[in-house]
Amino acid sequence: MVRALLAAMILASILAGTAAVAAQRTVTLAVDGMTCASCPYIVKQSLSRVPGVERVEVSYADKRAVVTFDDSKTDVAALTKATASVGFPSELAE
Repeated sequence: MVRALLAAMILASILAGTAAVAAQRTVTLAVDGMTCASCPYIVKQSLSRVPGVERVEVSYADKRAVVTFDDSKTDVAALTKATASVGFPSELAE
């Protein structure tokens, strides 16, 4: 019985530790190819569909997208893939 309780406590601490590692992250992407007023809408929609994305702001004037996401559910590679899939290649802005 003591072993089962100890095993359950260890498992619970591991799972709690994993949840603590996940964090909200905000990145800025440089988005190429936006040439008209509807382009930011298309970019925003593509990023919003990525699981884990919580907020997206796209600036046509700056050719940038600011994305807030749960880094346990997605990453920058998934974000850049999403914009590229709708014709707007992007990369992490410096």
